[in-house]
Amino acid sequence: MNLSGRVVTVDRTRIVCGGKINLVDKFLRTNWSGISKIIILVDENTGRMCLPLLKEGTTLLENAFVLEIPAGEETKTIRTVMNIWNEMLVKKADRRTMLINLGGGMVSDLGGFVAAGFKRGISYINIPTTLMGQVDASIGGKTAVNFDGIKNQVGFFHLPVAVFIFPDFLKTLPVEQVRSGLAEIIKCALIADPVLWNKVRRMSTSDLSHVGNRLHEFISKTVAYKNSVVRKDFREKGVRKILNFGHTVGHAFESFSQTCNRKPLLHGEAVALGMICESYLSHLKTGLSLEQAEGIKSFIKSIYPPYHFTNKDMPHLTGLMEHDKKNRNDLINFTLLRSLGMARINVLCNHAEINESLEYYLK
Repeated sequence: MNLSGRVVTVDRTRIVCGGKINLVDKFLRTNWSGISKIIILVDENTGRMCLPLLKEGTTLLENAFVLEIPAGEETKTIRTVMNIWNEMLVKKADRRTMLINLGGGMVSDLGGFVAAGFKRGISYINIPTTLMGQVDASIGGKTAVNFDGIKNQVGFFHLPVAVFIFPDFLKTLPVEQVRSGLAEIIKCALIADPVLWNKVRRMSTSDLSHVGNRLHEFISKTVAYKNSVVRKDFREKGVRKILNFGHTVGHAFESFSQTCNRKPLLHGEAVALGMICESYLSHLKTGLSLEQAEGIKSFIKSIYPPYHFTNKDMPHLTGLMEHDKKNRNDLINFTLLRSLGMARINVLCNHAEINESLEYYLK
């Protein structure tokens, strides 16, 4: 898969990588002539910076209704969903309404949830505008909102009818958003592609200040890999759990930072932190060499700013991990690395092992 407008179909979802924005217009006219209304969901940033680009290239969307929500992970709640559903009822949306989610991972997650629940399920399209959205959140049909301060606790499996990945949107991103999305590329490299890992680890912080051809290559490889996994296990009963590397610890830190920090962690920043801890757990539990764990830690710390927490925070963090959807009995379930490019799902770890991994990050 390259980024030149190639089209692939995965479990009824049309995925378009690259090309011009008018491909959205062509897709709707060709495949969805029976649409009654089009609603575009944006946040305050994508409404300002990305919506004009989308409308400029898609004449069919000129008269679409636009619903704008505040930016930020704290918006991803049931209350926001209810407000959107109310607006859709006011606009007389019906089962033939098409929802278009124009934004990053939060908008993709939230908008997919909105579409899954409204009228027992309406069609939707994801147009991810962040690197995180393009390589992860927009693909695979997992939708969710945060609940009671815990990440992604309520959600549906509901596939988009199409995903359009336009790298030009990345030019609007600040460096921290590029860095956040890079975490998902690092994850896929570590669990499945040592060659990609060796390419990624040659990056430096200066490479994040511009979006070049190398990043485009990383996007296509990551999208292709995630698609291959989703095709095998849409509802995450088995192999799809491999994509959770870094996320058990990462989601805990993301939720923790939402309540404990003035500037919460971005999703990818939290996952990067989680990958350091879970690499150490991989050394303890599944055979990853300490040298490889150290290499992962060294690279990630060279790209991502340090996150400050103390030993006193560990019970809070492990308590958040206890809510992870993959857990069994009283043990916390992880996807860990056997070696670079090889992962193992359903590895159970106790609190002492997890605390040791958190201490490893602090060293």
